[in-house]
Amino acid sequence: MKSLCAAKWSYVTRRVDHPRQCGLTGLSEPPGLGDLIVAEVTGVEGRDRLEDPSGRRVRLYPGDLVVGACGNRYATDAYEGYHRPGPRAQLLTTGGVIGTAVSRRTGVDPPTELAVLGALTGADDRPLSLDDFARPTPPPGSPVPVSRVLVVVGSSMNSGKTTTAAALVEGWTRAGLVAGAAKVTGSGSGKDRWAYCDAGARHVVDFLDFGMASTFGYPAARLEAAMVAMRDALGHDGADAIVLEIADGLLQPETRGLAAALPGFCGGAVLSVADALAARAGADLLAELGVRVVAVSGLVTASALGAREAAAATGLPVLSAGQLAGGSAVELVAGAA
Repeated sequence: MKSLCAAKWSYVTRRVDHPRQCGLTGLSEPPGLGDLIVAEVTGVEGRDRLEDPSGRRVRLYPGDLVVGACGNRYATDAYEGYHRPGPRAQLLTTGGVIGTAVSRRTGVDPPTELAVLGALTGADDRPLSLDDFARPTPPPGSPVPVSRVLVVVGSSMNSGKTTTAAALVEGWTRAGLVAGAAKVTGSGSGKDRWAYCDAGARHVVDFLDFGMASTFGYPAARLEAAMVAMRDALGHDGADAIVLEIADGLLQPETRGLAAALPGFCGGAVLSVADALAARAGADLLAELGVRVVAVSGLVTASALGAREAAAATGLPVLSAGQLAGGSAVELVAGAA
């Protein structure tokens, strides 16, 4: 077997301190969600890349060692996968979430096949979990007024949520505000984090910072506590306007559960959708939960006609990423109180 020094470390290991001091041990008990494991690549088809901690997409070959974390995945445009401890597993995300795919979207390549070799250990030979590297819980309460906190929710995966969140960041940054951004839920990957940074966010956190490689399958109480901790951490880090993005769509159980916790938590929600019908349905769902929607955005704004349909169906402002970046982002937090 190759030395662990030659292993390819995935994005979800980015908070692991002193990786050169880590080791490998056999599994004395089944690993749980967030536990760090070492696996050997046994089969590569179309999905032959691994995102490393710095964001580079590393090519995978049979026989490579991979360091990742156990987790589930809920992705309507990719895989449905679950952590099912055993000697065989699959790479559910390029970021290093390891589990078993039970379904995939038509046309999506099969995931990379893995053989689980054992648990990643620290200098004391104890098996490691992402919880061991989570940032401390911030002091309770945020110094940022609720009116300056917006949450982006969507109708589905790939509806334009991250583009919307990044546009809010860009608009606030252009106006001289110190923007903070958080990815509250999702599956381990760095692309959304970097999108926020590229747009000008001075402070960024995500669920990985709070001990989760992928949020699907965690108890609702932990996810809600993490969402609060992310908002408060960004405020204590120095942000004075904050956007939090919740992954997937409002029909996903965790997403809908977190949406129900938004009243009183933030100044309002920006709803990201692909079409006018989704805008109407999403606005109605959020209204049922008592959530104030301040605007609609997302892929629907790629069509002037679609945007007009959404505005007529919801009675809400429909704002493109360009409009948010050009000044509307500031107007939303100014009027959210």
